[in-house]
Amino acid sequence: MRILLVEDEPGLVITVSDLLASEGYEVDSATDGVSGLEKAAAGGYDLVLLDVMLPRKTGFDVCRELRQRGQDVPVMMLTAKTQVIDRVVGLKLGADDYLAKPFEPSELLARVEALLRRVKKENRAQVKSYVFGDVSIDFDSGEATKGGQPVSLAGKELQLLHYLVDQRGRVVPREELLQNVWQYHSDINSRTIDVHIAWLRQKLEDTPQTPRFIHTIRGKGYRFSV
Repeated sequence: MRILLVEDEPGLVITVSDLLASEGYEVDSATDGVSGLEKAAAGGYDLVLLDVMLPRKTGFDVCRELRQRGQDVPVMMLTAKTQVIDRVVGLKLGADDYLAKPFEPSELLARVEALLRRVKKENRAQVKSYVFGDVSIDFDSGEATKGGQPVSLAGKELQLLHYLVDQRGRVVPREELLQNVWQYHSDINSRTIDVHIAWLRQKLEDTPQTPRFIHTIRGKGYRFSV
């Protein structure tokens, strides 16, 4: 996923860019409001991290003009200002979230992930049926076939596959799966995810040991690849 960072502090640009890149995001940057607006308006970004105090054009102005141009890319405002009025102004101008400096790297990552997840959920309708390889799934009826032969999927296997397919192409953290598939039940741990993933591979992959579709991203989560 591509993120545009509009920030004029060189040290922060390097720090935030490296942090996001380490999590698998592709990061582009701009150091003033005018160039930031041009890049953001050109499109192609999944999120804009926008500082308020920028040379040539403030972050407030950039956000306002983006929305006036019909750009609905998610915007998170970054600022050293902590007054409530500044947060209110940013949100009223169309920002989706607001993070005050200084911030902890872990909080920035969590807010970025949450915002991207929320926007993706709002914008992408759930898949009702899906075909990959020689597998066909009807999520409404729960029926699945592989090579034309019926495949029996348990309820949680179907829910897990449905969620991964809905988020296809994106690395889905284990914590997100626990929250959205298992609703953080007290008796559930992350090993349960591993077991269900293994069952899905056994039933749906041609070579479960070297899966073509359901991939483990070590230390991060799982990704369904088309």
